Amino acid sequence: MESCGWRGLLVLLLLGCVQLGAGCGPETCPAAPEGFLNVHLIPHTHNDVGWLKTVDQYYYGGRNNIQHAGVQYILDSVVSQLLADPRRRFIYAESAFFWLWWQEQKESLQRDVIQLIQEGRLEFINGGWTMNDEAATHYSPIIDQMTLGLQFLQTTFGECGRPRVAWHIDPFGHSREQALLFAQMGYDGLFFGRLDYQDKANRERDKKMEMIWRGSDDLAAPTADLFTGVLPNGYNPPDGFCWDQLCADPPIMDNPQMEDNNVDAVLELFLKTVNIQASKYRANHTILTMGSDFQYENAIPWFKNMDKLINLVNAQQANGSKVNVIYSTPSCYLTALNRANLSWPVKDDDFLPYADGPHMFWTGYFTSRPAFKRYERLSNNFLQVCNQLEALTGAAATQGPYGTSSSLTLRRAMGVAQHHDAVTGTAKQLVNDDYTLRLYKGWETCQVVISNALSSLTRTKESFTFCNLLNISVCPTTETAKSFNVFLYNPLGRAVTWNVRLPVNGVAYTVKGPSVEAVTSEVTPVSKFTKDVRRDRGTAERELLFQAQIPPLGFSKFTVQKVSAQERFFTRTKKRTSPTKIENKYYRVEFHPETGLISGIHNLEKGISLPLTHSFYWYNASIGNVDSLQASGAYIFRPNQSTPVSVTQTVRSYLVQNSLVQEVYQNFSSWCSQVVRLYSDQRYVELEWTVGPIPIGDLMGKEVISRFDSKLQTNGVFYTDANGRQVLQRRRNFRETWSLVQTEPVAGNYYPVNSRIYIKDKNIQLTVLTDRSQGGSSITDGSLELMVHRRLLSDDYRGVGEPLLEPGLYGEGIVIRGRHLLMLDTPQDSADLHRILALQEYMSPQIILSPGDGVPYSPQQGPTNQFSALRTPLPNNVHLLTLALHEPKKLILRLEHPFQVHESGNYSQPVAVNLQELFSTLSLSEVEEMTLSANLPKRKMNRMYWRAEGASDLPNANNSSFLDPTNITLNPMEIRTFLATVQYRNYVDGGS
Repeated sequence: MESCGWRGLLVLLLLGCVQLGAGCGPETCPAAPEGFLNVHLIPHTHNDVGWLKTVDQYYYGGRNNIQHAGVQYILDSVVSQLLADPRRRFIYAESAFFWLWWQEQKESLQRDVIQLIQEGRLEFINGGWTMNDEAATHYSPIIDQMTLGLQFLQTTFGECGRPRVAWHIDPFGHSREQALLFAQMGYDGLFFGRLDYQDKANRERDKKMEMIWRGSDDLAAPTADLFTGVLPNGYNPPDGFCWDQLCADPPIMDNPQMEDNNVDAVLELFLKTVNIQASKYRANHTILTMGSDFQYENAIPWFKNMDKLINLVNAQQANGSKVNVIYSTPSCYLTALNRANLSWPVKDDDFLPYADGPHMFWTGYFTSRPAFKRYERLSNNFLQVCNQLEALTGAAATQGPYGTSSSLTLRRAMGVAQHHDAVTGTAKQLVNDDYTLRLYKGWETCQVVISNALSSLTRTKESFTFCNLLNISVCPTTETAKSFNVFLYNPLGRAVTWNVRLPVNGVAYTVKGPSVEAVTSEVTPVSKFTKDVRRDRGTAERELLFQAQIPPLGFSKFTVQKVSAQERFFTRTKKRTSPTKIENKYYRVEFHPETGLISGIHNLEKGISLPLTHSFYWYNASIGNVDSLQASGAYIFRPNQSTPVSVTQTVRSYLVQNSLVQEVYQNFSSWCSQVVRLYSDQRYVELEWTVGPIPIGDLMGKEVISRFDSKLQTNGVFYTDANGRQVLQRRRNFRETWSLVQTEPVAGNYYPVNSRIYIKDKNIQLTVLTDRSQGGSSITDGSLELMVHRRLLSDDYRGVGEPLLEPGLYGEGIVIRGRHLLMLDTPQDSADLHRILALQEYMSPQIILSPGDGVPYSPQQGPTNQFSALRTPLPNNVHLLTLALHEPKKLILRLEHPFQVHESGNYSQPVAVNLQELFSTLSLSEVEEMTLSANLPKRKMNRMYWRAEGASDLPNANNSSFLDPTNITLNPMEIRTFLATVQYRNYVDGGS
């Protein structure tokens, strides 16, 4: 540690600001002698940040009638046992819990803990706020939650608190993008517990349980390489060696005078276990995870028995035994493997989907709790807006006229939401409600930050309001006011054209832009579809539509005034039934005259046409059959037949049309509807679907899909994104690294879709963008489907202990509304638009309203109606991923190249950015490039190098210390992270 840091100051000052980096690292690892099978005991606990109980209940040990677990007691007990014997070691992963515990400790114990960390006896592993899921998560909040946890460890414990190894022991499948992110964060390796049962059997047979995982084809090795190991027992101890108070295995009874002495039996079982395990791995080192879920609440039996085991086994060396047992950590184990100087197999694909048995595919959670998945995605969007405005205005945002606040509450809530039982939808209902409440509280604090920042930037005191139910046309401000202001903030680094829809009750309005120019607007009726969903939560009869231009990283203000119909000319909305087509200058969508379903789509700009049928179906959820008792549940998707049931063969439809938009309303059933929408200047077709409450009167759980059918010759191939970034090829009934025996032809072909899925032939590509994470597939050639909703009557026996019923607001079952963006293009040109739109979907403009009665702060300076924090817009191949306060006067800035190497003829090339000329209101100095997680200067990153099979030399990596902030080059798929000192200039009050 180069300095004391600014957190944990009191503790470090009491220690005289010791150089914490002096003792930790590989030099603290116990000796592992040559010529022995070295068995590394890894004492650990896995603490879910919510699952069967809430975060707080898990921490304090509440509701033990649900699950006996108390994290505070685990940490109390472990620390006391580590202090009792200097040989003992322990690892801990979840920073959210450790942060809670650390705040409650006395200074004397904090000093003891720091000493344990210095000596490598207490090691932080992974270190994110949570252990995030890898399938239903988007890369942006993954990076943020890792940064949050690692920042706490770094500022509190210095360099010795920095984890070197990623530890994803419980997520339900593993993503290639996650491996890439870990590599960019500077981790030396990754260990995980879950992989497909067929994959594991093959890897054990071929000694491929440890490998080099190549996280990207776009970045040169070893930049994207991550040594990865599959743990032999999931993350549990081997059979017979669980000594937690929750376990039933016998303790080691080693008194020779006792009748129940079991030393010989323990030795025999242990030596047999480790030798069988070692036969499946390459090195003369093997790893035993000694712990499991919420274990070590009483650490005494664990450590007492492990002490005995180490002594007993190592004593056999005097009799010629070649087994050596040590207390260890994953980083010590990894160091030993690295020093073995072996060659390792290379893996290029991912570990998805995951199955733990022939009819047990964990692909249902890709869609489970779709409302929470959408709220999580919206919360990330809102957090980025909050972070940016906090960074752009400094103290003016955190200590302004609307109160004192910060983005930290929402950051922490979003960190918790990335947990592998949160965004996945696999927690109990009461826990999911708690996750939602945490996000809601985070929104409240960020609303204060945004209001303060906007007040500073506009130079006025406004009464800002936020309407978060606009998707169902509810907003009291716009429904009742005769006039109001609309502020649209754009978090992207390029200008955006955005179609605004606001619920109103008047029949005519005028809209004026930032320069008081007239903006074309329309008023259209609120549909019965929407009224049925919102019920009594709103009264708007109409929606006001207008198109807004918003500058990059900035806002535009629009003034709305209600007028009588005679005061302005307006185009009356037209309505007719059974439309056969809608069309703008880019797209035409055709509808079958008899069924009312979509029958074709045409890209008029490119001259491409595709006969296409779209409809909704459901799979009946299995409750078990003669093949397997496995039921569909929160985790597992298992339909009771491969052919889905059609919601309807025909739909009733009508067209609403005006100068700004054409909308076809399709009614599939009383619980399923859709709007097919084309705005006037829109280069995609928008499908706004509403599904629910899913009927269960027939006592059948249902899993609803939106399916597109064409005659494209796709040969079993389709494409999905990995966490919103890389696009991976998928092949039906196929796995790249082993010969798959397919037992579930639907569920076994489902993959997570975070932002897009597509199919293509040589000439045409059909792409669908999603607004949240969903499961998707191509079950037959030319077909593409996305699961949008699930309602199930059975538990799938993976621990959650309740069916996925989601009662919703009225107790009848939850209703889900979402959007799919449909695009038709050539394969060569598709990426240009779908990359740009995907970024816009997760970083969309934020609407803030005010009654328009704001008073300027200074009579000499009028209000600001339009603002951009950038000097010039960023090009389409530069994405401003992160702009956030790291600490007072320090910013985190992340710039991303969002395109892959061979993806776009226009944008897949390097691009340069001048950081000194980037912002209009900020000056950056002391710029330092960091690892992706911003907890280590990149010049200090010194990752272990690994030799791939067939390679003769170790690869080299170049971490040049030279940085020219005026010329930062971004290569395709590269994210570069910077810490910089910020000075505020112009009229922005930065709190100097």
